[in-house]
Amino acid sequence: MSISWLLVLLLETFELSKSFPQDERYSLTDQVRRSSRSVCANIAEAFRARRYKNNFVSKLSILECEGGETQVWLDFAFS
Repeated sequence: MSISWLLVLLLETFELSKSFPQDERYSLTDQVRRSSRSVCANIAEAFRARRYKNNFVSKLSILECEGGETQVWLDFAFS
């Protein structure tokens, strides 16, 4: 499985977060970076857990939550 497209998206998100205001460095910027990294990590974990249906579904659920969190933080950043 290749998740290179996801890595590209993560790096783009990271670069985008560099343009956030300086006073948001330790809150908004940090949250966007952490939640977007978590999305990538959870995809890798889900892929490796795919032999065990319940574990796989659990990882996908966490992944969806982290993706939603990233989206909320990006919505804050651009509102």
